[in-house]
Amino acid sequence: MRAITLGAVVLCLLAATRASAQQDEAGCKDYPLFTRFSNMHIVGCQSRQFDLRTFPVGPGDKDGNTKPIEVEGAVQWIKYELNEGATPPSGLQIMRNFENAAKKAGGSIEGQYPDWCKANYDQEHMPDMGNGCMSFGLTMKFVRGGKEVWAFLQADGDGGSYLLTVSEREAMKQEISVTELVDKLAKDGFIALYVNFETGKSAISPDSAPTLDAAANALKAAGGLRVEVAGHTDNVGTPEANLKLSQDRAQAVMTALTERGIKADRLTAKGYGQTAPIADNRTEEGRAKNRRVELVKK
Repeated sequence: MRAITLGAVVLCLLAATRASAQQDEAGCKDYPLFTRFSNMHIVGCQSRQFDLRTFPVGPGDKDGNTKPIEVEGAVQWIKYELNEGATPPSGLQIMRNFENAAKKAGGSIEGQYPDWCKANYDQEHMPDMGNGCMSFGLTMKFVRGGKEVWAFLQADGDGGSYLLTVSEREAMKQEISVTELVDKLAKDGFIALYVNFETGKSAISPDSAPTLDAAANALKAAGGLRVEVAGHTDNVGTPEANLKLSQDRAQAVMTALTERGIKADRLTAKGYGQTAPIADNRTEEGRAKNRRVELVKK
């Protein structure tokens, strides 16, 4: 992915006199999209090849809750702290500099929260960014080469540190061929599809088209095999709401398959809600695996 040289755009990060430089945490580096704020070093980082993060968008409502946008794809999390002896900027100063740089680089500002704890975000699906209460937060979005890159910044009020989560929205790569999918369906009796939906809804995201294409091709290759389209969720929310959501999503996938040439009389749709997890719901990675649609041989 082509880097947006926010350093060349200068991130507007003040060219303050550098204090004694401190080494970054071993194995950690800046995300290619961003340079760092002056006189900061990395004290921690994490990365995942594919996971879910929920980014806060728009203003908070009367209770401070923001609109959540789910983004699935590669994730990086980075924490920066001020070098010893350096003069700290304010949290607002860090936030505004990232905001200005993102705009100059062609990005959009999806949410800005220039204060302390005036708005909330989904802590459950945005781990290691704080306690769910916004602190000089900023949500940015970039589009490069057909890929959406989302970034969420939080800065301490005193400017001594800031946190950055970056997600690259893309469909999970289909690493199994159509023939292998057919064989797996015949042998195991089911295949799991990881289809992206709008948050809390049954509308299928456009980036799931390759997954649905592969599933339809597998069903075509499987002759007249009849399958149940089974919807499953994680355990976030009430069981009743999850049951309805899983049914609606199963029906949406069934519709998508018929639109791809699979006869409707070969398919049935059923939602199971949160009743059949395949991974640990106590971890974000486990919950991501549990949010799935299965094709089950009948």
